[in-house]
Amino acid sequence: MSGSALDGIVVVDFSRVLAGPYATMMLGDFGAEVIKVERPGTGDDTRSWGPPFDSDGVATYFNAVNRNKRSVVLDLTDPGDVARARELVAGADIVVENFRPGTMERLGLGYEDLRQLRPDLIYCAITGFGRDGGAALPGYDLLVQAVGGLMSVTGPEPGVPTKAGVALVDVLAGMHALSGILLALAHRDRTGEGQRVDTNLLSVLLSSMVNQASGYLGAGVVPDIMGNRHPSVVPYQTFATADRPIAVAVGNDKQFVAAMHAIGLSELADDERFATNSARVAHRDELCARIEVALKARGADHWYEVLTAAGVPAGPINNLAEAFAFAERLGIEAVVSVPGSAAPQVANPISLSRTPPQYRLAPPKFEP
Repeated sequence: MSGSALDGIVVVDFSRVLAGPYATMMLGDFGAEVIKVERPGTGDDTRSWGPPFDSDGVATYFNAVNRNKRSVVLDLTDPGDVARARELVAGADIVVENFRPGTMERLGLGYEDLRQLRPDLIYCAITGFGRDGGAALPGYDLLVQAVGGLMSVTGPEPGVPTKAGVALVDVLAGMHALSGILLALAHRDRTGEGQRVDTNLLSVLLSSMVNQASGYLGAGVVPDIMGNRHPSVVPYQTFATADRPIAVAVGNDKQFVAAMHAIGLSELADDERFATNSARVAHRDELCARIEVALKARGADHWYEVLTAAGVPAGPINNLAEAFAFAERLGIEAVVSVPGSAAPQVANPISLSRTPPQYRLAPPKFEP
């Protein structure tokens, strides 16, 4: 092992809630020194976002994205504390912030101000809707899911738009911010030049709509809610069984044939109506009705074993406790202990053979 990938990199993190803190925690997991700047009195908003709380009384929401950081309390409306913030930046490589556009500039902490202190500074700004026409809009995940189209394709049926069960857009924005920061670091390593990195939740969501967005741009198709069905692949959805639902994800014709034999519908494997994916999409309702009748004969665990043995992607609908247990059975180390933390945490999902993530610091306690 060769230490950590980001040893010696210093990050001043002015961000709060989720997108920015997720990105900076990822940097911290790989060795960066992350200095989390928090406001007096309350600190990061998520410190009070509970229940649930861990056994130390800390909101588990805050714990989710703030390990491997140390906290500094600064009042950015106070000139003395702004001067302290500038001192921190002068010794830093990266700044991350997710204030509304213009806020950092008004405080004297915008990119043009800070690059005078550190010309090779990498400055990452995460906004809700960019720095132009959407600058005044609040960047909350639910709002972006609504106006960005995600809710229009998510839900049990048409007319019932539904948000994702987690703040998915914030997490995706944090990962895109991380990617931009690492790209800027690679550029700086080659040239010595710093730069500004910008991303916004709406752009991230539109990019992350992938095939749905491409279907609109390339074919003019405005998708609707399809529940757990896939707009372009059949059968690729959940089905009822004798006890609980199961997900079946047939991605090609070979898998379809294997699935039909496995569940006792061999006659459908050779039916011309279902011979290709396009044909299966055209006859979706008839095919899926036949499949569900067959699957209702046994429970989800039975069909998981049968379909998996046949090479067909399938799995029961696990709750979160079952999901962690499933990962453990597969030998995936999804849970880690962090020194000083009262509760276990989710492991970093990135594995590097030479410089793996390290869990050095518990989420910082707040000292107003």
